[in-house]
Amino acid sequence: TRSVRIWDGRIELRVQVRGSGDPLLYLHPAGGLTWDPFLDDLARDHTIYAPEFPGTSAGDAGAVHELDDVFDVVLAYEEAVRALGLTGATVVGQSFGGMLAAELTSCFPGLFARSVLLDPAGLWSPAHPYGLDGIMGGPPQHIPALLFHDPGCAGARAMFAPPADPVAAIDGTVALVWAIGCTAKFLWPIPDRGLHKRLHRISVPTLVVWGEQDALVPVAYAHEFHRRIAGSRLVLVPDCGHIPQVEQPAVTIAAVREFLAAP
Repeated sequence: TRSVRIWDGRIELRVQVRGSGDPLLYLHPAGGLTWDPFLDDLARDHTIYAPEFPGTSAGDAGAVHELDDVFDVVLAYEEAVRALGLTGATVVGQSFGGMLAAELTSCFPGLFARSVLLDPAGLWSPAHPYGLDGIMGGPPQHIPALLFHDPGCAGARAMFAPPADPVAAIDGTVALVWAIGCTAKFLWPIPDRGLHKRLHRISVPTLVVWGEQDALVPVAYAHEFHRRIAGSRLVLVPDCGHIPQVEQPAVTIAAVREFLAAP
C-alpha cells in the first residue's frame, strides 16, 4: 500500500499497488475497493494502482469531508495521478469509478492514454430514471438483485458471502454502508453533475462495457456514453447486470484485453 498527500496535504490517499508491467489506474465502485479476479488477471502484465476513495480507508472515515463537490474530487484525483507518476497510463473505472474516470479524461484530455468504463454512472435522463435509493435505503438482501442479473452466480455468491466471524461480518456491513455514503455524496439524488456536457472532450481511445440486463444503471446509457464519446467502442455483455467483470468475467476480460492490446 502506498500513500500520497493530496488536496493541499489535507487528504492522505491510500493506494493499493499490485502486479508488474505498464501502469493501470483502477477506480472502484461506490461500495469500496475489492480486489477481485478481474484485477488479478490484469495484474499479470500491468502494475495496478487502486486508490481507496477518501473516507473509505480504515481509520480515516473523515477524509471525505474535505471534498465538497465532484470537481473537488476530480482535481484531487488529478493531483494523485501526477503524484503517483501515472500520467499517460490506462484508467479503468467501474460504476462510480467509471464516472470519475470519464470526468478525469474529459477535464484533463492528456492525462491518460486510454480509458475503460465499466457500467459507469454519471448520466441521467427522465426517460431512463435510476438512482441509489434501492441500495441506500432498501433492505441489504435486495442489493444482489440490483447488481447482478443472476444473484446466484458464482461472482455474486463470492462477493456477498459473509465472513465466518460475526464481528467481522458486522464490520464489513458498516464499512459497505459508509463507503456507499461517501460516494453517494457525489451521486445523490440525481447521479448527473453535468458530465453530459463534458464527454465530447474525451479524446483518448475509450472502451465502454455494459451488462445488457443492468438493473441499476439502464443499458440505454451505454449507447449514450458511446454516442457522446467520439470514436469509442461499445461492448454489451449478455446475461449480465451492473458488474460485468464479476458476473461475466471471461467475456469482460477478453474485451478489455483486446482493447488494451490494440495499437
